Amino acid sequence: MKSLKVKRLDIDDEKPAPEKISKLLDKLGQGNKIDQLPWKDFSYQPDVRFNIAYGENELYLKYYVNEKHIRAKHYKSNQKVYEDSCVEFFVSPSTDGVYYNFEFNCIGTCLLGKGRSRNDSKILDTGVIKGIRRVSTLGNRPFAERSGEFHWELTIIIPLESFIDHKISELKEKKFRANFYKCGDKLSEMHYLTWNRVGTNDPDFHQPAFFGELEFC
Repeated sequence: MKSLKVKRLDIDDEKPAPEKISKLLDKLGQGNKIDQLPWKDFSYQPDVRFNIAYGENELYLKYYVNEKHIRAKHYKSNQKVYEDSCVEFFVSPSTDGVYYNFEFNCIGTCLLGKGRSRNDSKILDTGVIKGIRRVSTLGNRPFAERSGEFHWELTIIIPLESFIDHKISELKEKKFRANFYKCGDKLSEMHYLTWNRVGTNDPDFHQPAFFGELEFC
C-alpha cells in the first residue's frame, strides 16, 4: 500500500484564489505519479501526476496531465465526466467505510458521490459541488475530442464541509485512505490508471480495499 505525507501550505487567506493555490502546489515538486496499469486490456498510459496539500479549512489538489486525446463534452455538475478526459480522487476520511468520489473532467466539471461500494454509491446534491473551487488551463467551455499532444493542469480546492457525513474541523495529524485515478471512457484510447494499484479483474475505481494512505502533517 502506498502512503503519502501531506503538508500544510502557509497561507493567510481564508479562501485563497485557485490561481494562488496552483502556484504554491507547483512548488511542491514534480508530483506523485499516477502510473499503475492494473488491467492489461487497457495499455495506453498518459503521463499523469498530482500534488496535494491542505490549509486551515480546505484540501488542495492539482493534477498535471499529458495525453494524446482530450475531450470535455460534459459541463453540468454530476454529468458523466468519466467519459471525458477525467481525473478522480476517492477518499475515505474515517474508519466507517464511507468514501467520497470526486471526479473532474479536464475543464473542471465535477461529479461527486459517496458510499461504501459501487453498489450503494449515491450522487450528492450539486449545492455541495458549488463550494469546490476549480481552475483549468483549458478553460471551462466544453469541446469535442481533439487528438494530438496535449498538456493540461487542473487545480481543485475542496472545503472540508464537502465531507458532508463527517465533521472535520482540521486535518493536521489525521490519516485518510485514498486513491487517485485517470480515465477516459469515451476517448479514442480508453484508459484506466491508478496511484495505488487495484487488484480487480476489470476496471473498477470503487475499491476502498485498495486505497493508499494520506497522512496530514
